[in-house]
Amino acid sequence: MLKIGDIQMKNQVVLAPMAGVCNSAFRLTVKEFGAGLVCAEMVSDKGIIFQNEKTMNMLYIDEREKPLSLQIFGGEKETLVEAAKFVDKNSNADIIDINMGCPVPKITKCDAGAKWLLDPNKIYEMVAAVVDAVDKPVTVKMRMGWDEEHIFAIQNAQAIERAGGQAVSLHGRTRVQMYEGQANWDIIRQVKQSVNIPVIGNGDVQTPQDAERMLQETGCDGVMIGRAALGNPWMIYRTVQYLETGELIGEPSVREKIDVCTLHLDRLIDLKNENVAVREMRKHAAWYLKGIRGNAKARNAINECTKRSELVGVLQALVEEVEAKENAIKVG
Repeated sequence: MLKIGDIQMKNQVVLAPMAGVCNSAFRLTVKEFGAGLVCAEMVSDKGIIFQNEKTMNMLYIDEREKPLSLQIFGGEKETLVEAAKFVDKNSNADIIDINMGCPVPKITKCDAGAKWLLDPNKIYEMVAAVVDAVDKPVTVKMRMGWDEEHIFAIQNAQAIERAGGQAVSLHGRTRVQMYEGQANWDIIRQVKQSVNIPVIGNGDVQTPQDAERMLQETGCDGVMIGRAALGNPWMIYRTVQYLETGELIGEPSVREKIDVCTLHLDRLIDLKNENVAVREMRKHAAWYLKGIRGNAKARNAINECTKRSELVGVLQALVEEVEAKENAIKVG
């Protein structure tokens, strides 16, 4: 089983920290589908230090989500350490994760995220400083390299271990690849063989079978699932069940999808407010509807919704339409 520092997970399945997605409403929903560990979306170190209201709200953790890893990012040692100390003392997160994987220019421009991948010495220095300053276990999420010419994943992972990092999550793509192309699982295997701390593999885990294959091929300690869980917490549940029993559980019904989508919406309303939550939920609702026949009209209608009642009305109408068609086929 996956263990980070003294934090024991109940399984090897980890929800990735996806920016703009992994707030408490989403994390709790995924947690209830069995994730061993959920990771919060990345938070700016400067936002924490300056007590920015939006940033402070992102630090909220429901006790039911635990164990939870809270991710911070920054380009300067002093501010990163100060932010980590704040999270250590003022949040109920179990693990502090440092982002070294975010590929977007606005993050890399300020020497944060994937920019670190070019310098194993900076990685050592930054991680060691954070480890020294906090009591919670410190982990790192990174990519395999900046580009094909600069793949320092092994050196970077060894620097993290030497600095006292307790685990590393490795996405098998370079910064230049962004989310395109194929993830390189072989580099995950190489990193796993080069360090003694847990390695969590990330990239192209689309099915429960992919998760098992990643564990077998790379020897990694955990499997991180990101985009495959969007609108699909069943992916987490099905993966946990498959890894534990070998049984491949079927996909959810349309009604089950809509029920969980509605629960997610209500949690988002509780977390933010109806106006903000409904707008934010539009993209999630589109993900929940993926694979449902005839969903185009509903998706277009969702993008016009500004109230809970409107959004739920669209979802319920879609369920009734799908079930009516299914019943007609049965009768026919």
